[in-house]
Amino acid sequence: MKHERELIFLPDDSSTRSLGISLGRSLPAGSVILLEGDLGAGKTTLVGGIGEGLGILDPIVSPTFTLINEYLEGRIPLYHLDLYRLEPQEAQALQLENYWEGVEVMPGIVAIEWPERLPYKPDSYLQVQLTYSDNGRLANLISVGQSLLNFRF
Repeated sequence: MKHERELIFLPDDSSTRSLGISLGRSLPAGSVILLEGDLGAGKTTLVGGIGEGLGILDPIVSPTFTLINEYLEGRIPLYHLDLYRLEPQEAQALQLENYWEGVEVMPGIVAIEWPERLPYKPDSYLQVQLTYSDNGRLANLISVGQSLLNFRF
């Protein structure tokens, strides 16, 4: 399986949001983003930028308690999932693959926080690992399967 990597320094929340905007403007329908990082690492900030890049006007908020927030008014839909409170068997029961397979929902971008709770992964996805650095954070982008790193930041 093909892997591509890119490491991006993000000095502040604004740059994290800008990376999200770039992704939202360029990613095609059917894209899956697996967001990894500690609490407060910027995952929801990045998804907020993706929503802005898609032209979504509603504020993007973490779906920690609702599990899934759907935003349908952008260029393509954004499905924001937060699996923090789930065990893998609970995540499996939700049949989340319907979101990236476009079976019961219109294809869009699927952004998943805490993807390590997924018992399975799609064939292609963009893994975004957000970690703290001395003067901001680092975003390690890893494209698995089809290339999803064809964007300008």
